[in-house]
Amino acid sequence: MAIGATAPLARGSLVCSQSHHKFLGSSYNHHTFLSLHPPRPSHHNPVRSRPNTTFLIHFEPIGPWPTPRHLSDLLPATPRAADSTSSVSSSAADKTLVPDDQFSLAKVSFGVIGLTVGISLLGYGFGAYFNVLPGSEWSALMLTYGFPLAIIGMALKYAELKPVPCLTYSDALPLRETYATPILKQVRNDVIRYRYGDEQHLDEALKRIFQYGQGGGIPRRSAPILQMIREEVTEGGKYSLVLVFEAKALELSDFELRQAKFASFFGPGITAEVAKGEKDLYEVRLISNADSNTSSS
Repeated sequence: MAIGATAPLARGSLVCSQSHHKFLGSSYNHHTFLSLHPPRPSHHNPVRSRPNTTFLIHFEPIGPWPTPRHLSDLLPATPRAADSTSSVSSSAADKTLVPDDQFSLAKVSFGVIGLTVGISLLGYGFGAYFNVLPGSEWSALMLTYGFPLAIIGMALKYAELKPVPCLTYSDALPLRETYATPILKQVRNDVIRYRYGDEQHLDEALKRIFQYGQGGGIPRRSAPILQMIREEVTEGGKYSLVLVFEAKALELSDFELRQAKFASFFGPGITAEVAKGEKDLYEVRLISNADSNTSSS
């Protein structure tokens, strides 16, 4: 009768059974089998020989304990980083800037056009008059029109007020036509084009809000200067036009005292908020109170 026993040995097994008397060493598929036998019995006394016990030792390669293939199924589920950042990435995708590639005459400097055309006519007219360039019969006409065009161009260039940068976020662009009030649209269009004869953008509005030279107002030299505007969406999903001013002689309290005046001047349907920016910058956020019901009506 065979006797079998198994015991762990180096992640293997120890098997005891009756077998032939021999020594066997083999290797198959990285598994090693080692059979140990006691010495053969003497042939002089074959009758009294007893069945010997064979020890079969099964070795598997010793190495790092492999991780079960489905160990993750046994562990508690943990939130993945991609799941936690999916909403953040989608919201970040809505915060991309929209480039302003539309051409408009309001974005063209008439002073530069007048100077370019006037100086070109004057140069070619003088060259043709002295027979350096062809077209001497047209030299008088070119000099006649080139001189006033150059003067007008220089005058426009001197009185020119350059537009301020406008940053528009992708989530605010579709809300402009629906939720922005007519006054907010007019303010945006006025400050992103060239103006002539004005000292600064929104000069009339700032004069009434800060009351230059009046009691309780500020000096004219301390007036804030518009640096840029932004179109963005608030946390509540409302359209907002942010005016960024530079005011080295003012404090945040000067803007907070006039927060209601900003709302009333650029209203109706406007809520104004002020905040401190970097260095000497101050932000006035004009939030439209219009919603889908108001816009549809």
